[in-house]
Amino acid sequence: MKTILCLLLTACATFAADKPTTPPEFAAITDDPKLPRVLLMGDSVSIAYALEVRKLLSGVANVHRVPANCGSTKVALGSYGLVRWLPDPKEKWDVIHFNHGLHDLSYRFADDSDKNAKGEYASPTNGGHQNVPPEVYEKNLRQIVARLKQTGAKLIFASTTPVPESDAAKYVKDSELPYNEVAKQVMTEEGVTWNDLWSLVKPRQAELQIPRNVHFMSSGSSVMAKQVAEHIRAALVQAKP
Repeated sequence: MKTILCLLLTACATFAADKPTTPPEFAAITDDPKLPRVLLMGDSVSIAYALEVRKLLSGVANVHRVPANCGSTKVALGSYGLVRWLPDPKEKWDVIHFNHGLHDLSYRFADDSDKNAKGEYASPTNGGHQNVPPEVYEKNLRQIVARLKQTGAKLIFASTTPVPESDAAKYVKDSELPYNEVAKQVMTEEGVTWNDLWSLVKPRQAELQIPRNVHFMSSGSSVMAKQVAEHIRAALVQAKP
């Protein structure tokens, strides 16, 4: 009997260990009905600062995070994007802070993969093409903004952070610059607040960004989190009736 019990306990423990866990950034939160609602949407850079933003706005707002890497504008407009992240166009949000860019400017092969059979990353020199070219990026951003405006939320767009010389050739140094120009023009014309994370981290890139990588050290994520939280606070003040 004791042996059977031990086997059952071991099986249960193994099952629990194998069960996938939800990353804390993606975990659902319970709203405080007295506080406004904020939604964070974006790529892995925004995932990395999400928990810090939530902490900084504790007692100020219910800070939710889309439970996915939101990827490119193409993803946002596809069947796994906004239709799932915001299924109800009339769901109440006070502020939505969002970004797309890194996945748009990265290079892909014709079959949409970022690596070929040899394990080489797509690049301008081996037949790769940018995932979403700037002119399509502009059109996609306008569609995304139109959809987000349906929520009635104050919208904040974060500029794409610097792309350094990278060990992944699918990222080409400074390729974010034309994308940020396009995005800034769209957001200005659409009345969306511009959160310039690029200008924030560029002077401190060597200090804050992982070497030869588009991602950031925890110190870099914390620096960005502070500016994101400040922009959200300001937007919440504007949103008050």
